[in-house]
Amino acid sequence: MHYRKFAAFAVAVLLALSAIGTASAKTNEQGSLQAIEPLNIAILIQDDLVSEVGNEIGVTRDFIRSLPEGSRVMVGYITTGTLQVRQPFTTDLEKAAKSLRIPTASRGSSAFNPYVEVLEALRKFDGDWNGANAVLLISDGLDTSRGFDSTAAGHTLDIDRTISEANKRRVSIFSFYAPSVGLTSHSHLAASYGQSSLNRVSDDTGGKAFFQGTTGFVTFDSYFSRLRETLNRQYARAR
Repeated sequence: MHYRKFAAFAVAVLLALSAIGTASAKTNEQGSLQAIEPLNIAILIQDDLVSEVGNEIGVTRDFIRSLPEGSRVMVGYITTGTLQVRQPFTTDLEKAAKSLRIPTASRGSSAFNPYVEVLEALRKFDGDWNGANAVLLISDGLDTSRGFDSTAAGHTLDIDRTISEANKRRVSIFSFYAPSVGLTSHSHLAASYGQSSLNRVSDDTGGKAFFQGTTGFVTFDSYFSRLRETLNRQYARAR
């Protein structure tokens, strides 16, 4: 009788510990990046993205705060053909997180070509830094600086230059697709063009592009979850 009670108690304890361990592992996988070395990352946000992107500033701040101690973060906005650096590279993650602002969601701040500003951001990485280098580009990916030619999706001069510069500086470009208030929120063809461009830039620099369909807006929650998994896998510490 006593043996049965003890065995039942032991099983209950083991099940409880197993549940705690599982929950802890899930929290670490989805909520932090502690499995990787400090990262040097520039977060670039296209300023004319649809207003719903403003609701994602909170999860973007959480992502910055989840970076390993010692990481360097730059925050910039791609607006009216220029790169507006809100926060130069800093190891103060809280300061970087607080520098985020809601995009203007205005056609007046249209980027026309986000890749020129990505090139500018790439040149702010210091070759003497330790750790992996990355860009997180939040954009519709559409280059209309030389007109809208769907046959050139992913193969414009500035996309080629961006890929070349990123590879020279060993910077992987990760990208989140979101439609702008311009063409990509009204045209499936334009949205497909932009996604194809982001996909090529990310694939050819060792990064990854995240998007779901060409209609409407999807929150960044699933994007950040998949990005964390990718970063943990790609930049895991040698054990």
